[in-house]
Amino acid sequence: MDSTEPALRERVVRWQDPKALAAAGRGMGGRDFLQALADGRLPPPPIADLVGFTLTEIGEGRVVLVLVPDESHYNPIGSVHGGVIATVLDTVMGCAVHSTLPAGRGYTTLEIKVNYTRPHRAGAGPVRAVGRVIHAGRQTAVAEATLVDSRDRVLAHASTTCLIFDIPAAGAP
Repeated sequence: MDSTEPALRERVVRWQDPKALAAAGRGMGGRDFLQALADGRLPPPPIADLVGFTLTEIGEGRVVLVLVPDESHYNPIGSVHGGVIATVLDTVMGCAVHSTLPAGRGYTTLEIKVNYTRPHRAGAGPVRAVGRVIHAGRQTAVAEATLVDSRDRVLAHASTTCLIFDIPAAGAP
């Protein structure tokens, strides 16, 4: 390697079969499913391994996850990419909604709105995303989330509307 070339960095991502995880969750209420993920009784979903976040608190309509940003999360100008932040916020809001659902019900994001308030860089410590349900109806749910740094400074805020639906039985079209 030429000494003028930047050092190559590498990140390896491994994950377990997401179909097995989805099947395990079909018969569980949302809060129990998320707690099993947080406790390690179920493997994390592939997105958690890809981005590198972990569930740390599960409540009824409230979920917290933590991400330790590293330079693999960077955009071209040297801060954590807004798409990574949006993914973390979308996840924590969806999980907050999921925590309110009984077995056999699921959700998907209908829309998401993110406001970025300050940049974050690797080495500045972990960030914490807190998702809260504002409204949980039969067909839709509304949630919000805040991403804060280790000094509780707001890095981003988001809101979402989720569609609530029945999960088809395994093997159903």
